[in-house]
Amino acid sequence: MSRGAWKAGTPGSEGAGVQQWAPATRRFGIRRRRKRGSDKWYVYAFVAARPVRSVKDKIRALTRRTSQADPRDVLIRLNQIVRGWANYFRHAVAKHTFRMLGAFLWHRVIMWLKTMHRWSWKDVRSRLLGPHGSWLPITAGGIELINLARTPAITRYRYRGDTIPSPWPTA
Repeated sequence: MSRGAWKAGTPGSEGAGVQQWAPATRRFGIRRRRKRGSDKWYVYAFVAARPVRSVKDKIRALTRRTSQADPRDVLIRLNQIVRGWANYFRHAVAKHTFRMLGAFLWHRVIMWLKTMHRWSWKDVRSRLLGPHGSWLPITAGGIELINLARTPAITRYRYRGDTIPSPWPTA
């Protein structure tokens, strides 16, 4: 059974005293793990599965293969959604999740553009491969698709030594 919470007076209840079962939203998965290369154990916060599914659904809704929306507008909206999502979850251990979602986003946009412009993979490669064989970023109307794998991570457990100010006055 999934975790949830009892909420009193939720919409659809008969009165303020009636309680209903409402699923709780879990955004982070908290796990205790041993740090690689050491014997120390830390508590890590990972991104839960539900927010990943939610952002994937939003990406799918914007990049339907039959959509004839302006690519510039779609890229602007995708960047807003993904940038906000990544800034919220960058405090968690999310490097793998960001890389996976970045690949998902790139593939969805490429497939949408392929269908819209009737491109083959040869056309995609000729437009998006650089001179040295690396992929160029997807752009439309001067708007570039965000690369989620390059989201800066937060430094955790950094040793600060003497830089922590003392709350007691020195004599």
